[in-house]
Amino acid sequence: MSEQPTPSQEQFKRTMKVRHLVMLSLGGVIGTGLFFNTGYIISTTGAAGTLLAYLIGALVVWLVMVCLGELSVAMPETGAFHVYAARYLSPATGYTVAWLYWLTWTVALGSSLTAAGFCMQYWFPQIPVWIWCLVFCCAIYLLNVISTRFFAEGEFWFSLIKVVTIVAFIVLGGAAMFGFIPMKDGTPAPGLSNLTAHGWLPNGVLPILMTMVAVNFAFSGTELIGIAAGETQQPEKVLPLAIRTTVARLIIFFIGTVFVLAALIPMDQAGIVKSPFVLVFEKIGIPYAADIINFVILTAILSAANSGLYASGRMLWSLANESTLPRAFASVNKRGVPLLAITVSMIGGLLALVSSVVAPDTVFVALSAISGFAVVAVWLSICASHFVFRRRHLQQGKSLADLGYRAPLYPLTPILGFLLCLLACVGLAFDPTQRIALWCGIPFVLFCYAAYHLTHKSSPKPEEAKDVA
Repeated sequence: MSEQPTPSQEQFKRTMKVRHLVMLSLGGVIGTGLFFNTGYIISTTGAAGTLLAYLIGALVVWLVMVCLGELSVAMPETGAFHVYAARYLSPATGYTVAWLYWLTWTVALGSSLTAAGFCMQYWFPQIPVWIWCLVFCCAIYLLNVISTRFFAEGEFWFSLIKVVTIVAFIVLGGAAMFGFIPMKDGTPAPGLSNLTAHGWLPNGVLPILMTMVAVNFAFSGTELIGIAAGETQQPEKVLPLAIRTTVARLIIFFIGTVFVLAALIPMDQAGIVKSPFVLVFEKIGIPYAADIINFVILTAILSAANSGLYASGRMLWSLANESTLPRAFASVNKRGVPLLAITVSMIGGLLALVSSVVAPDTVFVALSAISGFAVVAVWLSICASHFVFRRRHLQQGKSLADLGYRAPLYPLTPILGFLLCLLACVGLAFDPTQRIALWCGIPFVLFCYAAYHLTHKSSPKPEEAKDVA
């Protein structure tokens, strides 16, 4: 059963509903990973290889989410998985996971503000990018500090625009594949020919392994459901429904989108700077294609920034609530908003923004590499925490019937999820363009462990950290 909330937790307002939670998760996922990275993956692995990579990615997401679902329903806490890692793995692991995740979203926040500025320059080339960055910075900050409900409503509408676009893209692209909509240049409908034009796996199996982190990064954001657990109405009912709904929609959206992209874009035309979505819209002659895509990408970027500030702010709050940071970060105002944690996270995002301009080839590259590595590291911790949680639950003589939600196929679920995430990390070593994620990510993890042990001379006694499932 769930633990009794601390006084800090009780100050959070449980205002999120299923639709908010699902759209928050979808909003964190449907972003630049899907809109841009898919082209790189098609050019690297081929059409069939890309579909296979995304199917494996969807399996990993499902495995991680059902593990997180069991933990979140048993212990609906704001901050979620770093608390679970601290409780079931080690306090130093929880500390490291929190900082990895905080950095992930803080870097995403900085790069999102820059990208949003460039999107606006498409329509208003005479206005400097920094002005747009400042405008969006203020807008995202206000969405987060007014109230959790206000943030959730904003994210709902941001995400809805992207979802409608994805559905329209699948329908229109599918119609063009089979000739119901003529191609702009008069060429015959490609059907399924591009899927096998270069063979099923033109570059072998290794590129699939190399791109697994990119695929997992494209799916990242689903775990936001766990972070929002402490601010959700009736978490024991809402969380399982939100997880099932989110994973089902992700599989339909991602696999459907990738199938259409791979069928309409030959392998040798993918992977260039232009978004594969723009390529497809141009091929089928949709009027104002560039404007439509620019608007959708702008919405996706702002949605990611909105989710990013929410997630990073809650991580700082949760670290303070666990007495790892000064208690001031755990303060929550009368509207249920951790104002100081959000403000400091916003400042962190602005510093990331500055580093993307001042030191794009050094500091920002390192931050981005750690950010990509961090997502998979967090997923590893979720699977490991769930494995230990269920074992300890049974060792204490408790019944599985006590759990409000149970991950199916235990222990296969957490073990397979952990191994597939670990395999994705190994794949980074084989890709020269992504190898920096290991060179930066592993030292950062070691630094966090060292920092924890230097700042926390005594670890909690076993009875203080025992599970409360």
